[in-house]
Amino acid sequence: MPELPEVQTTVNGLNIKVLKRTFIDVWSDWEKTVKKPKSFNEFKKKVKNKKILKVWRRAKNIIFDLSGEYSLLVHQKMTGHLLVGSWVSSNGFWKPNGKGPLNDPYNRFLHLIFFLDDNKMIALSDARKFAKVELWKTDDLVNSKDFKKLGPEPLEKDFTSGKLKEILKNKKGKIKQVLMDPEIIAGIGNIYASEILWQSKIHPEKSVASLTEKELKLLYQNIKKVLSLAVKLGGESFSDYRKPDGTKGDFDSERKAYKREGQKCSRCGTKIKRIKVAQRSAFFCPSCQKP
Repeated sequence: MPELPEVQTTVNGLNIKVLKRTFIDVWSDWEKTVKKPKSFNEFKKKVKNKKILKVWRRAKNIIFDLSGEYSLLVHQKMTGHLLVGSWVSSNGFWKPNGKGPLNDPYNRFLHLIFFLDDNKMIALSDARKFAKVELWKTDDLVNSKDFKKLGPEPLEKDFTSGKLKEILKNKKGKIKQVLMDPEIIAGIGNIYASEILWQSKIHPEKSVASLTEKELKLLYQNIKKVLSLAVKLGGESFSDYRKPDGTKGDFDSERKAYKREGQKCSRCGTKIKRIKVAQRSAFFCPSCQKP
């Protein structure tokens, strides 16, 4: 699933490629992707002629602020990613108009396409069809229950070490599970929770209540460090995710723990292990990250 760095990378790319463009039409072969409004025809009617004023992120959501005080929300879920380019329909399939990274096999699952006024398109590629798209009145979205319950953004300036200590105070549970709770901290998923904990030398099953001052400091530093580096490198693309231009992110060379079960820890040489924490895989070094 695209996590904070992948979503931010997508937002950054969209702001370069589609800002101030206007939607002129929408196509879909999987109309269930659009959750709000329930009628795809109504969605299509309301989106047409709306100008893209701003693209931003909240947790793992991509939000297009549009003219007319509307906002378009896209959650890419497990296998979705947004692409910008030009495609042509051929024998019932959309094919990139020319050679290049959009021809990557992971970019071929196009189920929703927005046509823009500069002859470019924004396409949602989603192999498993789990992504969701919603059209909201902007005020209703930012004041919605789901948005209001989200935790702080870890890359914002006001996310300080003091704030991390405050939000973890009196929290129960294992640190990996807590890091992945979007109501505690927004945007950290399975990949980056494992990477942050490896960098901090903290065992994923360690209880939040037992974290020392030193560990809390390291945790804060590595939340900032790992997520910032991942955004700089364009996210992680060992699986489905691709950037808006269709290319891969470059974080894979920096991945120390996630999906490295059985490989030697780059710090001490011990083999990386995998366990389950709250039904999700956690990857760690049993020597560096002691319980």
